[in-house]
Amino acid sequence: MESRRSFIQKLGVSAVGLSGALGHTNVFAGNTSIPNNQTLKVAIMGLGSYGTRVAKAMKTCTRAKITGVISGTPSKITAWQKEYDIPEKNCYNYENFDAVKDNPDIDAIYVITPNALHKDQVIRTARAGKHAICEKPMGINAKECEEMVQACKEANVRLLVGYRMHFEPNTVEVIRMRKEGELGKIMFFQGQSGFRIGNPNQWRLNKELAGGGALMDIGIYAVNGSRYMVGEEPVWVTAQETKTDPVKFKEGVDETIQFQLGFPSGAVASCLSTYNMSYLDRFYLNGTKGFVEMQPSTGYGPIKGRTHNGPLTEPIVTHQTLQMDEMAAMIYDGKEPIAPLDGEEGTKDLRIMDAIYEAVRTGKKVNLG
Repeated sequence: MESRRSFIQKLGVSAVGLSGALGHTNVFAGNTSIPNNQTLKVAIMGLGSYGTRVAKAMKTCTRAKITGVISGTPSKITAWQKEYDIPEKNCYNYENFDAVKDNPDIDAIYVITPNALHKDQVIRTARAGKHAICEKPMGINAKECEEMVQACKEANVRLLVGYRMHFEPNTVEVIRMRKEGELGKIMFFQGQSGFRIGNPNQWRLNKELAGGGALMDIGIYAVNGSRYMVGEEPVWVTAQETKTDPVKFKEGVDETIQFQLGFPSGAVASCLSTYNMSYLDRFYLNGTKGFVEMQPSTGYGPIKGRTHNGPLTEPIVTHQTLQMDEMAAMIYDGKEPIAPLDGEEGTKDLRIMDAIYEAVRTGKKVNLG
C-alpha cells in the first residue's frame, strides 16, 4: 500500500494560490500542465441568495472574477453593477443573453437558476461559445442532462457542475483515505440531509420549477456523496416516501424520502432527504479497518468530522472561493479533481434520482443498468 506522502506526491502540485491554503491536501488527481494563471471571467446568471453567496466568495478568488451578470430583475443588475464594478455592456437579461457570444469579457456563465431552467440556459450558453458552470442538480432528469452534455461537446466548451464538496479539504482527505485502503473494504454509507423549509410559495416547492422536492434540492448531496465515499456506482435502488403535509408538499414535491443503494462490491447505503426535519447534515462511512463520521458534512460552514484515527483537521476554506479558483485551473490548466464534476458526473446523479423516484412510485427495487 502506498504511503500518504507518496500518494500526495503522485498527485502533483495544485493550482497557484491553492497549495498554501490547502497545506498537504491536494484536490487534483494529477498535474498535466504548468498553471498559466489565466483568469476565468464569469457572468453569474440568477442573482438570488446562492448567486449572492458565490459572488461574495469570488471577491477573494485569485483566478476567477465576476465580469458580467444575467438577471430578469433590473434593480438587482443595478445593485450588482455597483458592488462588483460591472460595465453596462456586460449586463444581460434572460431574453438577450445569447449576445454574450460577441463579448470577450466573459469566458463562462454560471447558471444559478431554478432547476427546470438549467437545460435551456446551459444549451444557450454552449451555443454562445461560453463554458457552462451549472448549479446542482444539473437538470430535472437524466435525459435533460444528456442533452446538455451533448450540446457542450458540440460547441467544444466545458460543462462543469457546482459540486463544491469535491474540493473541500476534509472531504478530499476522506476520499484519499478510502482510495489508499486506510478504511479497508467499504461496507456501509449513511447520508442524512434535511431542514424544515419555510415559505410555501417559493420555487423549491413548485414542481414545474424544481422538478421535485427535497431530493432534488438537498438529497442530491447524499446521492453524490454515496458515490465518492464508497468509490463505486450503485447497481440498485429502493426508496420510500413519507408525506405529512400534502398541502405544503403538493403532488410531485417530496417532503421526505428514505432511499437505499446497493453497490457491486456488496456495500450498501442508507440515506434520508427531507424538508421537514432540521439538523440533518451527516455522512457516515464504515469499512473493515476504520470509519469516518462527518457532521456537518455538506453545509456552508466548516466541515467537521472524525475517523478511527481521530479528528479531521484539514484547513477551513470558503467552499465557493476554492471551487471557482479550481474550476479556472480545470479549464485553463487541463487539471481534473479527485472527484469529477463534469456533465457526465451530473448525469450519473440524475439517473440515480430518476430511479429513486421510480422506486417510490412502484414500491419495487429498481436496477441501474
